[in-house]
Amino acid sequence: MRTETAILYTLPHDPLTGAVSVPIYQTSTFEQEAPGVNRGFDYSRTNNPTRQAFEELLAALEGGTRGIAFSSGLAAVDAVLKLLSSGDEVVAVDDIYGGTYRALHTIYDRFGITVKHVDTSDVASVLEAITPRTRLIWLETPTNPTLKVSDIRAIASIAQAARALLLVDNTFCSPVAQQPLKLGADIVLHSITKYIAGHSDVIGGGIVVKDEELGRRIRYIQNATGAVLGPQDSWLAIRGAQTLHLRYERISASAQRVAEFLHGHPDVAGVNYPGLRSHPGHLVARAQNAGGQFGGVISFWLKDDREEHAVELVGHTALVTLAESLGGVKSLVCVPGRMTHASVPRDARRAAGIHDSLVRLSIGLEHPDDLIADLGQALAKVKERSTEKIPA
Repeated sequence: MRTETAILYTLPHDPLTGAVSVPIYQTSTFEQEAPGVNRGFDYSRTNNPTRQAFEELLAALEGGTRGIAFSSGLAAVDAVLKLLSSGDEVVAVDDIYGGTYRALHTIYDRFGITVKHVDTSDVASVLEAITPRTRLIWLETPTNPTLKVSDIRAIASIAQAARALLLVDNTFCSPVAQQPLKLGADIVLHSITKYIAGHSDVIGGGIVVKDEELGRRIRYIQNATGAVLGPQDSWLAIRGAQTLHLRYERISASAQRVAEFLHGHPDVAGVNYPGLRSHPGHLVARAQNAGGQFGGVISFWLKDDREEHAVELVGHTALVTLAESLGGVKSLVCVPGRMTHASVPRDARRAAGIHDSLVRLSIGLEHPDDLIADLGQALAKVKERSTEKIPA
């Protein structure tokens, strides 16, 4: 069964009335038939019908046994890290999302959890980093923002041999293009804010697992600490998921065209996009991704690799909006070093391949010709200004 068909046939409806749009159960508590006897719901922190409908949909999209919806992507990150104990070790991708980096290095390191950052696109580097204390391997593939690609199946074998859990942040690919549980991962993590909700109007996070006991442990942590997705946001996430496969297909096709334009531009030094044959992870991505779809995130850097030129560039775009986040219907642009990855020290950013002039694009549903024209005029203005500054 194709992924898009699975999405269509797992959209929830209301079992009580048959409503094709799940109701928003905006309630904090539920009537009980007798003390401790209820109809499956007692308090909305523990469970809510609207959230449950979204969680079941999320699990179906990823081919997992249980989905768990959180109040943000970082709340989902936090719940996974709470599985660890003092003395445990995490092997994590070097080019990791800034918020995850911050959680690992400013919060969890104080509790005795060690983190090793490696280039996970190199399977040998992952294997070399494993020790008897390794309990978790943390992948993003593609990574944020340099879009490195890791071989999930190969690293899953390493994790299994080490008796460590393998987590894959699947935000960039979405379940449409990549289903890590089928490749051997134990945990899939999403920022629901991005492609799944897809309209830049909800903050949420999600976890999907294949092992029931692991799901029970994470659900316990969520209930104990309270970072749940509310019913209104759960409804918005269901609403967004209904068009996920359509949006992702269109966005991927547009991103391919924009990446090819940037790849051939004389003022661009390099482009990170797995859909380009020049990308070192292209073949792995093609093997892991469904239908040759590579998503809507592109990053590139300028030949004059100075941060001020990247800042100037994003100030000249007219159609593409300067903002953080990604995965929505509106195209966005940011400078990771100043924005999404500002919490990562510059030396660590450079070591992970984040150039000073790196610009990250999230392609939306605008026509690719219009996006190319907008980026072209912005690049021309940067070149014009830099030429004016050269003394005669």
